[in-house]
Amino acid sequence: MANLFPYRTECARPFELVEVEPRGALLPENLRERVLIFTVHDGDWIPPHFLTAPDGTPRVEPKAFHDRYVSERDWGANLVARSVASSLGLRGYARCNVARVLLDFNRFPGSTSPGNRDPLERLAINDPFSSLLDHQEKMEVLGLYDRVSDLFEEHWLSGNILMLGVHTYDQRNFSQTIRPDLSLVTCSATYLRESRMPYGVFDPMYSDVLAESTCSRVLRDRVSLDLERARFRVLHNHPYALPEGSVEVRAQVWYFFTYLRRRYTEACPDTRDCPAHEMVWSMLLNTNLRIHEAETLRSYLHRFRRLPDGEAQRYREAQVAYDRVRAFLDAGTVLNDYRRSRERPSCMAIEVRKDLVNDLDPITHQPGPLTEKNEERARRIGDVIAGSIRTYFDQDRSLG
Repeated sequence: MANLFPYRTECARPFELVEVEPRGALLPENLRERVLIFTVHDGDWIPPHFLTAPDGTPRVEPKAFHDRYVSERDWGANLVARSVASSLGLRGYARCNVARVLLDFNRFPGSTSPGNRDPLERLAINDPFSSLLDHQEKMEVLGLYDRVSDLFEEHWLSGNILMLGVHTYDQRNFSQTIRPDLSLVTCSATYLRESRMPYGVFDPMYSDVLAESTCSRVLRDRVSLDLERARFRVLHNHPYALPEGSVEVRAQVWYFFTYLRRRYTEACPDTRDCPAHEMVWSMLLNTNLRIHEAETLRSYLHRFRRLPDGEAQRYREAQVAYDRVRAFLDAGTVLNDYRRSRERPSCMAIEVRKDLVNDLDPITHQPGPLTEKNEERARRIGDVIAGSIRTYFDQDRSLG
């Protein structure tokens, strides 16, 4: 397939730290390693065998693929992320290199069903590849999902106090009304709609009250206020909230169960090397739903499914361990301590309107070459957001 628009067919790592030249040092050194700026939808890598058959013929009609690639990509997100990281004085920002048209890391793993029209209900593999690829090829794509997950957890998840996901969105809603310059997204879609988390996705020990916001409301409002002062129009959780499979929501669940594990193990040190408890922690921390044993335990505990022959005793021991952890959580102050803790990490998604940081072709909607105006506006947005983060840590953090 001819490369009619900018994408790569070779890439060493599906997820990596992109180093930046610091323009400032707004954060003190002790905080710089605890703030993560990342992008998941501005990647441009597509392994060529997903596009072209062995005989050289395209596997997908070129124009249809072009249109999908262009519409799915968060053009300019890397530019804004680079600006925020540079202004804060960070080493860089984390970037998913895989093109969203092939793999959406901001959703749960799986292949979206035909006819789905709700972007928030999609899974990681979408049209055209959800209908084009066979089972083995989808397993290969989700192998990339696993590599991204492993790199994320190994290098960039633990120890954070703030995770900021940078995205860009279209200028107009489906109704053709103009979207705000930026939207700050800090609530899961199901909680915003139903005031609860969806049952059966994460373990019920993750309380619905924790889903009210993925981020300190003080930090969100500080960023919002400073952007408005800089003459950027801002709304919250509009035109959509966070899908439960988003990095921001999954990270919140992971952080809570990591905190619970530490508190429980401190109170019950005899369980530290207990295999049954290890099964429980593996299940609770399996927020991307990819570990087979963890999903088997989850279905045994909450859907009462039958177990394979010879496995019953091991899973019953894990059930006893699970009940013990749940009793510890219910009887103590862990939930409230976590909710009020200054160390509770914040996860916020920021949507920037694509036309603010790109010159878009009115017909194809594809960005033209990067201009001085694009870079200057991205710098302005990045400087305001970085300044808000600094003010939050200097003045606002004690407020909650």
